[in-house]
Amino acid sequence: MIKRIAKLSVSHSFFILGPRGSGKSTLIRERFLSNESLYIDLLDPAIEDRYRLNLNLLKQELEGNTQIKRVIIDEVQKLPRILDLVHQLIEAKKIQFILSGSSARKLKKGGANLLAGRAFMFYLYPLTHLELGKKFNLKEALEWGLLPQLLHLKTQTEKEEYLKAYTLTYLKEEIQVEQLIRKLKPFRQFLDIVAQMNGKLVNYSKIARDIGVDTLTVQNYYSILEDTLIGFYLKPYHRSIRKSQRQAPKFYLFDTGICRALKGTLSIPLKEQSYDFGNAFEHFIILEIIKFLEYSRKSWKISYLITKEGAEIDLILERPDKTTACIEIKSSEFVRKEDLRSLIKLGSDIPQSNLYCFSREITRKKIDNVLCLHWQEGLKKIFNGDFN
Repeated sequence: MIKRIAKLSVSHSFFILGPRGSGKSTLIRERFLSNESLYIDLLDPAIEDRYRLNLNLLKQELEGNTQIKRVIIDEVQKLPRILDLVHQLIEAKKIQFILSGSSARKLKKGGANLLAGRAFMFYLYPLTHLELGKKFNLKEALEWGLLPQLLHLKTQTEKEEYLKAYTLTYLKEEIQVEQLIRKLKPFRQFLDIVAQMNGKLVNYSKIARDIGVDTLTVQNYYSILEDTLIGFYLKPYHRSIRKSQRQAPKFYLFDTGICRALKGTLSIPLKEQSYDFGNAFEHFIILEIIKFLEYSRKSWKISYLITKEGAEIDLILERPDKTTACIEIKSSEFVRKEDLRSLIKLGSDIPQSNLYCFSREITRKKIDNVLCLHWQEGLKKIFNGDFN
């Protein structure tokens, strides 16, 4: 059994949101299911139908069983109207509500008030390298991603089929069934482009021309991916917020394996020192940091920096009233000074910053003012808050 590092409240009501297959239901059952729990699985059509036809059923069940101390509602976005009743029950009864879901968009669209702050908000992602421990394999993580179900699949064929089915399930259940868009074909084309452009600057107008829709539609498509927790923006760094907002963000999918599935490259092994391997490695490192920031409840600002000339810093981590970490991510096993030119040049202009390079090189070394670390040691420094 994999022990998840996400810290959840043991007494206060909360939402736990995350992509399908990230392990929300398993985590909730392992930590919270007991004889004093009422478990409602809205993915079961019969159960969903019972509560849809009679929303007061939940209240009646609680009044009929005073031993219940906790109510777990799985995939709550299937019936967002139930949150109005949950809101009332939190006020009236000393009961913890645990509400899982995979679509914040569906909740908002259904008129849910997200309990007006009466429930904490947590997010769950696919596994981290720390959770896997000795079971972690970097090449497999880059090729197949870290969705928990993959641990139970032994062959390449099984893994390919699972990830292909996952992307189809997303299109069918999250997009088509919930009627988030009118036409599915351009959205399919959009997903192909998103995967190809993963980690690259977003150009809404160019994507709109490529798939034959307007720019606002593309922006809406991206917001669907955000709200269904399939991806996230990495915004540009600038001391001026106004100037930062004028620059294009990057967009990352939530998992390396899903990215390869959408690109249709699952059957092509990643070769070390290749362009695709480097992109996947950078994607993986950024995902690990995103997961850490959520699980540790850090309010650090994360961004990237790129100049008009193309000089770039892959990642910038800003901590309130503390030093900033500027990070270059390299998939190579040997880092040279020429690999760090942009970081050295641009990093000197960022006040109170320390410069790092995370790579696969085992040897710890310093090149000018850049501390070069093996990626696991680098992530450990971040996780410990030790990048002074």
